[in-house]
Amino acid sequence: MRLSGRIHLKIAVSAGEQAVLEQTFKTTADRRVRDRCQAVLMAHRGRKRKAIADDLGVHRTTVKKWLEQYRARGVEGLRVQRAPGKPRRIPEALATGIVDWVKAGPQGCGLNRANWTYEELAVQLYRTTGIALKRPAMRDCCLRHELRPYRPPYRYLRGDPQRQAETKVELGEMKKKLRPGSVSW
Repeated sequence: MRLSGRIHLKIAVSAGEQAVLEQTFKTTADRRVRDRCQAVLMAHRGRKRKAIADDLGVHRTTVKKWLEQYRARGVEGLRVQRAPGKPRRIPEALATGIVDWVKAGPQGCGLNRANWTYEELAVQLYRTTGIALKRPAMRDCCLRHELRPYRPPYRYLRGDPQRQAETKVELGEMKKKLRPGSVSW
C-alpha cells in the first residue's frame, strides 16, 4: 500500500505469533532482539515506521529491514546473526597435531625444553608446516582447545612400578627409624 509516496509495510501477526513475539520480548536477555520484537508488535498495531524508529532510537530504514526480515522468516528472522569473520589462521586439521605436541611436551618433538611457550609452538608449527604465526594466534588456538602449554597435563606414565614399590618400602623403613625421640644425625 502506498501512502504519500512512501511504502507502508503492513504486518499481519496471528494470535499465536503475537504470543511468541511477546514471550520472546519478555524473556530474551538481548536488548536488540527485544527492540526488534517490539517493532513488529508496534507495526502490527498500526504504528508507522517513523514513529517506531523514534520510539526505539533507530533509523526508519532499520525498522523497515526488521519488518522485512520478520515477514520473510518470522521470529527467527529477528534473531541477531553474527558475521562469520575471518577464517582462522590455523586450520582445524592442524589443531589436532598441536594438541598432540602439547600433550607430548617438547621432548616428544625432539626438543630440549621442559615446557612449551606460545612462541615455541609457533616456531614448531612453522618448521613443520610453513605456516608463520605470532604468539596471539597460537594462544587463540590453544585457548580454543583448552590447552595450557605452560602447565602440561600431569601424567605419571614414566614411572617404573617395580622401582616405585621398592622406594615405598625404603620410605617405610626410614620412617620407622625416625620415631619421635630417636633422632639420629
